[in-house]
Amino acid sequence: MRKVTLLLICLCITAMNSFAGGYQVGLHSQRNIGMGLIGTSLSYDASALFYNPGGASFVNSKFSFSGGVTFLMARTTFQSKDQAYQEEIKHALNYPLYFYLAYKPIKDLSIGVAVNTPYGLSMSWPDNWKGRFIIQNISFKAITIQPTVSYKIKDIIGIGAGLVISYGNVNLNKAIPLEGTGGEGNVNIKGTTTKLGFNAGIMIHPTKGLSIGIDYRSKIDMAVKDADAKFTVPQSLATNFPDNKVDVTLPLPANLDFGISYEFNDKFMIGLGLNYVFWNVYDSLVFQFKTPTAAIAAHQASAKLYQSRLITRLGAQYKINDILTVRLGGYYDPSPVKDDYLDPLLPSSNEIGLTCGVSLYPTKGFSIDAAFEYLMGSKRNGNDVNDNFAGTYKSAIFMPGIGLTYNF
Repeated sequence: MRKVTLLLICLCITAMNSFAGGYQVGLHSQRNIGMGLIGTSLSYDASALFYNPGGASFVNSKFSFSGGVTFLMARTTFQSKDQAYQEEIKHALNYPLYFYLAYKPIKDLSIGVAVNTPYGLSMSWPDNWKGRFIIQNISFKAITIQPTVSYKIKDIIGIGAGLVISYGNVNLNKAIPLEGTGGEGNVNIKGTTTKLGFNAGIMIHPTKGLSIGIDYRSKIDMAVKDADAKFTVPQSLATNFPDNKVDVTLPLPANLDFGISYEFNDKFMIGLGLNYVFWNVYDSLVFQFKTPTAAIAAHQASAKLYQSRLITRLGAQYKINDILTVRLGGYYDPSPVKDDYLDPLLPSSNEIGLTCGVSLYPTKGFSIDAAFEYLMGSKRNGNDVNDNFAGTYKSAIFMPGIGLTYNF
């Protein structure tokens, strides 16, 4: 019975981890998506509030607005170790949004707010698949709100910081290997949490055309208090599985970003981005049940042992004329998950992202921005030591998006 409970909580925590950074694809601006998701050294519009608050004061307009949506269409397959069994996840369409508004009350000062839904997922495995005791279906959403201030010193250095308010909710189901007259048992978990962090950055323009940026987004301890755990089990076991409350704390990793870009002229720009994710803070899961029983221990823990990783990004932009600008980019994102901990909750793999984008300018200051990203995961073999569940995972995600930008 303790094994059942352990799997349940691992599922809950992994779900929270996913919306907090496990699928960290950075869909925060169609312009930046088209350039390999670089942005730490760029200050073309209000999206700098997120990518580097220090760059917001370099935006050359009194008001800057940017908003958009990306549509995630994913495909993930699982094949058992003996290759005799294969299944495919059913991913629902997800559509993370972003919205930015920046205002300059005086020449060197910018204030604004960034609103993002950077993480979200809805997926389900077939009803009778072999890993249903680990996961059956899951959906979660997150939204962050970041009020921000940025100040520029002598057109050379910009500094900025913002308070990050993060809200998330999760809803998941899994089967339990307890057979009754109504079929297998199951459990539903629902929980919400709101926590605080910060985002701070600096941007330097040492010479004409050259921009250097550094940004730090803090770790956030997403403590889920009193999450609901509702069990459906045979009546004879109901006293061991009462509807319960559980507290879980998960540290969401900090990010340290470095970017450098160079504008050769008013038409052509290239950029490099380095994103270091402090995944090592996710070394174990600790959880506390409010109503322990003979089958549910009050305090439980499970090792994850994630490894910190460096994501490398490249991007370029070319202005064809006053109406059309095109972009290309790509990046490599190595998985933080070790082979011995790879599971269907978060079938992470080393990923290559290829991107392209375009902006149309029907009038001065106003653009229609579109981008497309193809995120290709390498084939990954693993055996989760927690559940002795081995197999091969393969995934791909297609992400078209559309947005609007207005600087005036």
